[in-house]
Amino acid sequence: MQIDPAYLLHQTEHWLLNHHLTTRLPGYLMLGAKAPIDSLADIPDAALAELGGLLARVQRVMETQLQPKWLYISRYGHMPGLPLHFHFIPVYDWVEDAFWQDERYRTLQGFGSQTLAKNLTDGAELTLFVWREFGESTAPPKIKGPSVVEVIQRLSAAFKSQ
Repeated sequence: MQIDPAYLLHQTEHWLLNHHLTTRLPGYLMLGAKAPIDSLADIPDAALAELGGLLARVQRVMETQLQPKWLYISRYGHMPGLPLHFHFIPVYDWVEDAFWQDERYRTLQGFGSQTLAKNLTDGAELTLFVWREFGESTAPPKIKGPSVVEVIQRLSAAFKSQ
């Protein structure tokens, strides 16, 4: 998959960091392997050695520049044709507020080991909300703060200055 250069934030010898191409959530980043691999077990030693420090650096820059309430870092990796990649999902206060205001997501309550209360949810539910509402919805929640373009510029500058 070719990444639009406008979304590319940073790259190293083995990894590309870009803003997620199809989300409207500012700061949702993807860190993908340059090599055509789809398993952690297949990462070349040099790329693996670079990965730990890079994951930490991306987290540090995102937390410093964007100040999300939560930052989810995950790997799903079952999309055919895509190399190994990690998702960095910032959950801002306003994203969590939008989640609680959307009655459709109240149906999730009670499915876990405990009934959820206001301000007590888990990453799976908020991740589902982000994917559905900022990625698939034709009418996503209102963005509060910098736009996707502004966040790309801010994060690109932060990576260049470090």
